[in-house]
Amino acid sequence: MNIMKNKKRTFIKIVLVFLCLLLTLAAFNYKTIMRIYHGITLFEDSRLSENFRNLDQRFPAVKVACGEEIFYLKQDLRDLPDEYTFLGERRSVSDFIEKTGTTGLLVAKGHSILYEEYFNGYTHTDRMITWSVSKSVISALVGIAVEEGYIFSVYDLVTDYVPSLSASGYNDVSIKEVLQMSSGIGFNEDYSDRNSDVNQMGSRSLGFGRSLEDLLITLEREREPGTYNQYVSSDTQVLGMVLREATGVDIAQYTQEKLWKPAGMEFDAYWLTDSTGVESAFGGFNASLRDLARFGILYLNYGFLMDRQIIPQKWIEDSIRADAAHLIPGDNSNSDWVLGYGYQWWIPDAEENDYLAIGIYGQAIYINLDRHIVIVKTSAYKDYNVDGEEMELESIEFFRHLALKMGL
Repeated sequence: MNIMKNKKRTFIKIVLVFLCLLLTLAAFNYKTIMRIYHGITLFEDSRLSENFRNLDQRFPAVKVACGEEIFYLKQDLRDLPDEYTFLGERRSVSDFIEKTGTTGLLVAKGHSILYEEYFNGYTHTDRMITWSVSKSVISALVGIAVEEGYIFSVYDLVTDYVPSLSASGYNDVSIKEVLQMSSGIGFNEDYSDRNSDVNQMGSRSLGFGRSLEDLLITLEREREPGTYNQYVSSDTQVLGMVLREATGVDIAQYTQEKLWKPAGMEFDAYWLTDSTGVESAFGGFNASLRDLARFGILYLNYGFLMDRQIIPQKWIEDSIRADAAHLIPGDNSNSDWVLGYGYQWWIPDAEENDYLAIGIYGQAIYINLDRHIVIVKTSAYKDYNVDGEEMELESIEFFRHLALKMGL
């Protein structure tokens, strides 16, 4: 009788273990299936706005924790102007906000918020994917690492810190040349081409496939470094590799300890990572609208905030200056766009003392030094692959008009 009871108990235990394994496998497969689904539908027009919010909850990501001390922004709320001018035509401010799928818009002067509004279901607690605005965050971190002595000089070669890049087109390329998108590397940045280099990086940055760094090793050189300004996202990912190897810590940890906490950010941020846990330096940063404004204000103040110099002033001055012929804005035969370039910041062509960070689908941090204005715009612009470059140029005139009218 006891033998029968023991057999029955053993059988029940086996069944329970088997069921637990099945449930675990089902749960794992569900998460995997959902991640694949979110990846496939990430840029579908009908889902753009929803998908760009809190992306870290859908794909592998690592947290950048905020601190206990918050840099509080004052309130001096005002209405937006009604119109702005682009290509000699008067256009509606509200129409531009709607047309470009704006999810958040914040205008600050000094330390005061003049305007803050959220659209398409977004709130002030949501984290927005910043895409290539992330590049400007990486630039700040490189500047801090130089100041701390982890990186000796921007004239050092990237291979001084990441020897594995010697097998790629990045051999004999300096950190400065990479900072200024002048590496000479061959790279396809076409977002509408499914097989382009940037889209291969994009899928890896969401945790699919092999590592980001495996792809970088395969890239070859097309031009002499330091002679032509070609925007390639791989350059920023190389900066991420240099940062990690130079400091000995992951990018997320360095962001948290050297930037996010010291600047008094209000909310946690997240870096998306590849399947090996390496941060997507070229476009994977997720943060709230207000904290992105704080980052802009930090630059407006030349790196000084919360009674401390967080980013070296000299670094910011160097970051927003086009110091070579191929980096000058305007009609430039040695550049692939009309905007000038600094250390991962865009420099428009005009007498306005302004510069900005730009991310695909309408993300931007705009800084106007003369008017002491910072503008942050997050968006889900559905027609980006049709007229994205024109929209970004129009955005600059939109921002300049807001700065002119609200900076008085």
